[in-house]
Amino acid sequence: MTVVIGFEGSANKIGIGIIRDGEVLSNPRRTYITPPGQGFLPSDTARHHRAVILTVLKEALEQAGLKPADIDCVAYTKGPGMGAPLVTVALVARTVSQLWGKPLLGVNHCIGHIEMGRLITKANNPTVLYVSGGNTQVIAYSEQRYRIFGETIDIAVGNCLDRFARVIKISNDPSPGYNIEQMAKKGSQYVELPYTVKGMDVSFSGILSYIEDAAHKMLSSGQCTSEDLCFSLQETLFSMLVEITERAMAHCGSQEVLIVGGVGCNKYAEAFKFCIDNGAMIAQAGWEMFRSGQVTELEDSWITQRYRTDEVEVTWRD
Repeated sequence: MTVVIGFEGSANKIGIGIIRDGEVLSNPRRTYITPPGQGFLPSDTARHHRAVILTVLKEALEQAGLKPADIDCVAYTKGPGMGAPLVTVALVARTVSQLWGKPLLGVNHCIGHIEMGRLITKANNPTVLYVSGGNTQVIAYSEQRYRIFGETIDIAVGNCLDRFARVIKISNDPSPGYNIEQMAKKGSQYVELPYTVKGMDVSFSGILSYIEDAAHKMLSSGQCTSEDLCFSLQETLFSMLVEITERAMAHCGSQEVLIVGGVGCNKYAEAFKFCIDNGAMIAQAGWEMFRSGQVTELEDSWITQRYRTDEVEVTWRD
């Protein structure tokens, strides 16, 4: 049996998970939360991760009932993500790898989401909609690569939601997107917003600029409520994503769609705990890579903030 520990910390969540042949043994996590109206800065996020990462590591081992000697491989998020948090986690993973005398593996964050989704749902060959605070892509597997069929040409859908939450001072606890979703359930009036699909790609900066400029005017004049704006923004953004996902499914002849990433926790998707950034997803991708013979040498164990999904050779799939 192969046991892999995975370190994830590409954004405001720090997680460490342990996988043994498809079984999640532990998956503790901490989230860095800022006051309403504020985002999270890389330096502050990294400071948070440094403060708690050893505690989370201890929890992961204790919950799994394992010792360092039981671990076969140490996987960490190589990218994409925020530089300072990525470096913090990579340094700890490299140190652990050397202290424990275990092989090291740098994992693509997106592929971690995909492989965890495939494990949990048992989907065979799905078209993947990857939606998070930093990424928006429509992906399908072909010939040893996860091919990107469409993506955002500016900001990610989660970033659009987060920045709107700051405009109307929605709480970041537990996350801006979750709180937007709860408010959207109470919205009754649809406010027309820009809808920008360009072939297989989407653009969210225009809709964000529009709603940032119009929100306070509409709210102060009584044209609509904050709940109406949350409802309207969600409906418009998700309609754009559904359009390009359906188009990719038609092109691939696919009967399955897998939604991964933090925005996938919305009620419109399969809302399970593995959508949110977590260590187990990095462990699962690392497990697949390790079993197919991949290892990252110490001198190659850097981080890459812009690490494309389609850069990775998928050696573990036919």
